[in-house]
Amino acid sequence: MKTIPCTLFVCAAALLSAKAQPAVAAMQMRDVASQEELLLERRKALQIDPMKHLATATGEDPSKANQPTDILAESDIISFRGLATLVPKRAILQTPQSYAGHVKMEPGARFVSWREFYALNRGWITTVEVSREQAEGNAPFAEETRKFLGTNRNLVVATFKGGPVSVLPLKEPAPETAMQTPTP
Repeated sequence: MKTIPCTLFVCAAALLSAKAQPAVAAMQMRDVASQEELLLERRKALQIDPMKHLATATGEDPSKANQPTDILAESDIISFRGLATLVPKRAILQTPQSYAGHVKMEPGARFVSWREFYALNRGWITTVEVSREQAEGNAPFAEETRKFLGTNRNLVVATFKGGPVSVLPLKEPAPETAMQTPTP
């Protein structure tokens, strides 16, 4: 008795799967695009010119307004013992008289990166890490930094994230105009 329901179940399952197979066989499925489809899409993409959709530029030609500048004119050179490095103008915060001769190019000196030069000359160069606001001249140095600069006898270079950076003069805050209310 137990075998009859199992046999019926197996037969019903076989019948159902036989009916489903022709529907699956009629439907063609692909996992990838054919070569022809890819070529057709490429031809369509090449026919579209992205430059035709841009608006016409107005104003001064940026290639003429943003001419490259001379890196040596915008840098200070620090040299010592046959090596030299470039730092941006205004990156040297303090130059004691004893190290003033090192803030120029020595004849025959070889240029190296700031990191290499500083690693070899830590004895007479001190760095002061500044914030972006301080470098832009929007924030003053802390009192302890000003005291440090007053007592330090080394050449002091301003750095931002380890690299030398220009420090603009502190901008004077705009005078606040008091809003006066008219008196009745």
